[in-house]
Amino acid sequence: MTDPSARAIAMTVEVKELPELHVACIRHVGSYNRIGSAFEKLMHWAGPRGLLRFPETKVLAVYHDDPDVVEEANLTSSACITVPTGTSVGGDVEAMTVPGGLFAVAHVEIAADQFGAAWNALMEWLATSGYRPDDRMCYEVYLNDHETHPERKFILDICEPIRPL
Repeated sequence: MTDPSARAIAMTVEVKELPELHVACIRHVGSYNRIGSAFEKLMHWAGPRGLLRFPETKVLAVYHDDPDVVEEANLTSSACITVPTGTSVGGDVEAMTVPGGLFAVAHVEIAADQFGAAWNALMEWLATSGYRPDDRMCYEVYLNDHETHPERKFILDICEPIRPL
């Protein structure tokens, strides 16, 4: 039987200058694919505060560790939404600035089990692009609510910080 995550990933990649983002976030430690509970807590916090103003509010996951280097149980990520600078946070919710700059931005529409394959496809593209990753934060920007997608797919931009070789 074929691994469903091994299906070919259709993506378009653009090199873009992205702005700095001010976010409210909840940290998650552990497997990256279990960040959903942090997003649920964040949305429950943000909703009553009037901070979910779509489409201007961006929803993103920031990845702080390299899963090839850090053990899965110790991976750190952040469930985030963009907020106005100076937004009051507290408790589990922190403020963070995601640096802007030059990024490889891969646009994909994927099933829940294809996130790893999508990142791998972007890294394959990067290997022959004339760019290399740098040490700024990488992240995903979610462009839809996968629960309302007819195939429950995620439409997102994978944003990998880069610099020329």
